[in-house]
Amino acid sequence: MRTIDWVDGAIELVDQTLLPDRLVMLRITTVDDLIDAIRRLAVRGAPALGVAGAFGVVMAGGDREQIARLRAARPTAVNLAWGVDQVTGSADDPLKTALRLRDDDIAACRAMGERGADLVQSLTPGDARIMTICNTGGLACVERGTALGVVQTLHERGRLAEVLALETRPLLQGARLTAWELQRMAAPYRLVVDSAGPYLLTTGVDAVLIGADRVAANGDTANKIGSYALALGARRAGVPFIVVAPESTIDAATPSGEHIEIEDRGDDEVVTVRGVRLAPEGSRALNPAFDVTPNDLITAIVTEARVITP
Repeated sequence: MRTIDWVDGAIELVDQTLLPDRLVMLRITTVDDLIDAIRRLAVRGAPALGVAGAFGVVMAGGDREQIARLRAARPTAVNLAWGVDQVTGSADDPLKTALRLRDDDIAACRAMGERGADLVQSLTPGDARIMTICNTGGLACVERGTALGVVQTLHERGRLAEVLALETRPLLQGARLTAWELQRMAAPYRLVVDSAGPYLLTTGVDAVLIGADRVAANGDTANKIGSYALALGARRAGVPFIVVAPESTIDAATPSGEHIEIEDRGDDEVVTVRGVRLAPEGSRALNPAFDVTPNDLITAIVTEARVITP
C-alpha cells in the first residue's frame, strides 16, 4: 500500500486522522485541499510531506502564490519545502520530477531499512528489542518507512524480539498509527506511555530508533516531541540512539538545532483527545510538536547512502 500517490491527475493519500478505525483514501484535486490535509495531519511524516509538496507544485500549475503557501504549510519539517523546491527548480516536466521523487523515496526507504538493520545487528548479538516514538513507517513515507522500515527489515530477517512503541501524546501517532502498522506486519509489540520510555530503557532495550523532520548541518535533529527525553535516557542507560532519515532531511543551510523553528500546534490538541475535553474549560497549553536532540546524544544517523556518527 502506498501512503501517497498520483492517480489520474490527482493526489490520492491515506487520511491518517481516521486510523486505526477506518482506512480511507482521500482524493486531493486542489492546492487548498492539500494544504488543509497537511495542516490537519491527514498526511504527515517528513518523506511523505516531501512527495506531497512535489505533487502539490504539479497541481498548482505555476501559480506562485499557491506554491508559496504550500511550501510554508508546516515550518519544522524541511522535506515539504525540499519537495516543492525540487520540482520548481527542475528543468524537467513537473510531473516527471515529482514521480521521480516518489520513486526515489521508495528506494531510499528500502536502503535505509537494510543499512539500519545491519547497524542494529552489529550492535546486538541476539534478536533486537527496539524502542521507538511517533510513526516512522510507510504512513510517514510512500512505502515501508524510515525507523520503522528498519524494524520491518529486522522482522523479515527473523531478528526482531519486540518493539516498545511510545503512544506519542498528544495526537497518539504511536498508539494509532505505529501499532496499526506493526499489526499489519505481524511484528511483536507493546505500547508504552511516553513518560515511561526513559525508565524502560534501563530494562533491556537494545536500541532506540527514531526518525527526523530536519537534521541540522552539525547533526542536531528535530523530531517528535519526546525524542530528546529518550536520547537522555538512552545515554544514561548506555543504549544506542539511532536516527533514521533520508538524505533529503539533512539541511545544510541550518547550522544547528537552535536555528530550527519548532511548530506549536496550539491548545486544543492538549486539552482534548479526539474531541473529548480532558482539562477544565479555559485551560491553556504549551504544545511544541517537535524537540531537538543535540548531536552528542546521537549514536548514528542512518540515511539511504551512509551511516553518520555525529
